[in-house]
Amino acid sequence: MLTSKQYELLRFIEARLRETGVSPSFDEMKAALDLKSKSGIHRLITGLEERGFIRRLPHRARALEVLRLPENMGPAAEAAQEQAAAAALTTGTVIQGNFTPAISGAVMAETSDAVTLPLYGRIAAGTPIEALRDSSDQVEVPTALLGPSGEHYALTVAGDSMIEAGILDGDTIIIRRCETAENGTIVVALIDQNEVTLKRLRRKGSSVALEPANRAYETRVFGPDRVAVQGRLIGLLRSY
Repeated sequence: MLTSKQYELLRFIEARLRETGVSPSFDEMKAALDLKSKSGIHRLITGLEERGFIRRLPHRARALEVLRLPENMGPAAEAAQEQAAAAALTTGTVIQGNFTPAISGAVMAETSDAVTLPLYGRIAAGTPIEALRDSSDQVEVPTALLGPSGEHYALTVAGDSMIEAGILDGDTIIIRRCETAENGTIVVALIDQNEVTLKRLRRKGSSVALEPANRAYETRVFGPDRVAVQGRLIGLLRSY
């Protein structure tokens, strides 16, 4: 499922490719969507690429390929929409859009470019995530950072154990709640039901290793019943 801005951008790219055979530039896309920065376009393109709607062609500037279109897009769908719009003008009915992502645990902001997530607090030893769930703090997050479904929350990073992964003290990280994760994934891990940490997960036989991304820290190894995954890292926000 696409957000309205992702849908609008995909439609613009597809129309431009159909008309000229050349992808629009970032400046053209920014102007078409009335966005203030190219970073917003980059996030939208990344979201479309991750969902399999477009592909960036290697070694070519301004090279995008549309791989597929949503069911409510394309010549046949557009003709049906035009007919529905004409009928709406005569009957006074309203055509409902279907672009809002179903994101559990998030509240849609005033524009479809962002959602508001709960900011539970600082991820630090001795504070289980569940104990922070009553926090009233919130943070606005671009929808391009989130997938089409799932429950999400945000945390503030405390410490420097993940700096070599580009995660700094004071960063806001976006977490998708889950109970399992693949090897090499950066996760929020609850240890012995009372210590929570952000580390890279490695399974070695029946053991679970939590790896820091800082040579000053050591990898910690636990039995499988001592570590519970509470979510995986999917995005990061930083203020300068």
